[in-house]
Amino acid sequence: MNLIEKEENGKLISPVLPSHIKNYLIDIDGTVCDDIPNEQPERMATAVLYPEALITLNKWFDEGHIITFFTSRTEEHRIITEEWLKENGFKYHGLLMGKPRGGNYHWIDNHMVRATRYEGRFTDLIDKEVTIQVFEQ
Repeated sequence: MNLIEKEENGKLISPVLPSHIKNYLIDIDGTVCDDIPNEQPERMATAVLYPEALITLNKWFDEGHIITFFTSRTEEHRIITEEWLKENGFKYHGLLMGKPRGGNYHWIDNHMVRATRYEGRFTDLIDKEVTIQVFEQ
């Protein structure tokens, strides 16, 4: 799969995935397991797994989607986080540490971005029409 495309003027642009493949960025605490703050790292090794998250994410991985965990945990929590993900059977491609804390995220990117807020149930995603904020044209 060739992900590099060229603009009309011949300059290289960022890689683009095929439309049927999603690039999932998944939070950890409060999304796939207990919500554990960085100030209590001793709880990270024994975090209670959300079973629906494991089933759904591993299914997406097996379907060929890219799974990357994006967490507010710091680099000092990387090893314990990797061990917990492995012990609980998560399949994934990457782990990004140091997501800004505090929520109220607004992601701006030159690629298509979709966001889904986790509200207590991890299932397949459905299409729904909503109001979103965009840049004025």
